[in-house]
This record gives sequence, C-alpha cells and structure tokens, in this order.
Amino acid sequence: MKELHIGRNDAGQRLDRFVAKSVPLLPASLLQKYIRLKRIKVNGKGASRDTRLVEGNVLQLYINDEFFETPKAENAYLTVSTPKLHIVYEDEHILLVDKKPGQAVHPHDGAEYGKTLIDHIQAYLYAKREWRPREENSFTPALCNRIDRNTGGIVIAAKTAEALRILNQKIRDRELDKRYLCIVYGTPKPPEGKLEGYIFKDAAKNRVYVTKTSQPGAKTSVTRYKTLCTRNGLSLVECELITGRTHQIRAQMAAAGHPLLGDGKYGKLDKRYDRKFQALYSYKLTFTFTTDAGCLSHLDGKTFQVEDVDFVEQYFPGYTW
Repeated sequence: MKELHIGRNDAGQRLDRFVAKSVPLLPASLLQKYIRLKRIKVNGKGASRDTRLVEGNVLQLYINDEFFETPKAENAYLTVSTPKLHIVYEDEHILLVDKKPGQAVHPHDGAEYGKTLIDHIQAYLYAKREWRPREENSFTPALCNRIDRNTGGIVIAAKTAEALRILNQKIRDRELDKRYLCIVYGTPKPPEGKLEGYIFKDAAKNRVYVTKTSQPGAKTSVTRYKTLCTRNGLSLVECELITGRTHQIRAQMAAAGHPLLGDGKYGKLDKRYDRKFQALYSYKLTFTFTTDAGCLSHLDGKTFQVEDVDFVEQYFPGYTW
C-alpha cells in the first residue's frame, strides 16, 4: 500500500485524474476498476472517481508496487490492460504472432510506450503469470526477429532464455525459412529467379541502396522470388530471404524495376490504387533445423502460415496459395 498526500497545488482535482497523473503506469481501465473496488481510498474510505480532492486528504492506494516505478521502455507493458495479439502458435518456449501493418515492434521505432508489439506480448505473458519480472530479473521475453512498422506478418517471441539463445543461433545459421508475399508493378522476368547484390544502409535517411559491386559498409543481399499471379499490370510474388537486410525485398525489387505497390520510399504512390504503404507480408515460417535445437526440437519441419493477407484478396480476389 502506498499513500499520497494532497497539497495546496493538488487540491480541486478529480480523484481519477490525480491518480492517473501520479501513477502513469496504471492503465486507465484498471484505475477505474480499483476505484470501484475501493482499492483506492480517500482518508481510509472508498470514494467515487469524480470526488474533488481537498488539501490535507490522504490517498491510500492498494495496488502493486511495480505501478509506482518510473515509466520507461522496460516497464511499458504495465500500461497495457488488455493485450491485443493475433497468435499463430504458442508453446511453453515460444510465441508466434501475426503483427498487423501499422504497429511498431519496439518503442525505438518511434512508437509510444505501451503500443508496440513487444509491449503487448509482455503484457500478455505477465497477465498469464508466465513471466514474473520481479522474480525473474535475469530474463525478459524478447523478439527474435523484427519487421517494419508497415509490413505485416509472423514475428517470433522467445518466452524463455533457452529459447532465445537457440533461436538467435538458428537465425544466424539460416535454419529458418521465411517467405513473404508482395505485390509489385509489372511482370518480373524471368518469372522465377534470384536477386543478388549489395545493400548499403543510410541510417540518417532510414533507407538502403542497392549496388551491383561491393563498397565499404555494404553487405551482400540475396532474395529468391517466384511470380504467383499477374493481373492488371500487377504481380503477386513470393519472396524467400536468403539474407536478412533492412528493407531488402523492397529495395531489391525496386532495383530490378518492379517496386512494391504502395511503397513511397523505393517506388512511388499511385493514385489508381488505394494503398499508402508497401504491400508486403511475412506470411509463412518453416523451421528447418540441421543441428540440435534442444527444447525446440519438436518444431523441426513444422510450417506456420497466415491465411488472411488483406492485399491478396483485394487485388487478386479468389487466388489461393
């Protein structure tokens, strides 16, 4: 239990608004619930949310200590009262989540704390009591891969330290097969092939550049692609990442003369189509372990796929893969 004392400058405020400012990590819905349950009292008695505070009042808050911490990225999950996740698969070690376009995976992507994918994953595991941060100071559930804010698809989260270690190694050893669906302008020729080159990242502009020859700071980039369907000047393409560079598919397809639909960074926005961000989705993941995977061995050979990719139905209605 914590006590808050109302001074001259705090007087006159509503109870719920004062507590919201004093305990910013406490979700609004939980704040209102605690007032109703009389876990937030004024001078030892229950009070309504619109009670006007008076100088000298003492508030008793019977809520968990973690809500009184200073807000930061590490505890942003506390602000999520109702986690919103599209779960593709879950076991005791990992969680596969279908991230929808528009959501950032981490706060440093420019998103507000409490709204990112990792915030919702941590809040989900905290609510299930599978993760107790005050008891397990050495490990925090973490993402093993990331995708751009406006790209949708499967993101892998490790629920245990062992799973995180194994998956990070498997990703480095390329023992995961990740497939993307995208829509590009034109018809790739040949319809199936490999895009190879070097990618140089300009961090200041948050974009990359594709070159045919190596240069200082550039990294090799390889993408396999297969044209699945072509209609009305657009092609539905499946891409396989051999390397995993920033904006790899977007930049390499644009360099090949086939920018992604809706990609204003590496192509241009087309008024004929109602699309303001790239038509790109990480829709399928297969675990292809060639070495021991420990606690994740049961996943070897398994494929997980997102069945609903909005732009496929919108631009290629009736197409199934």
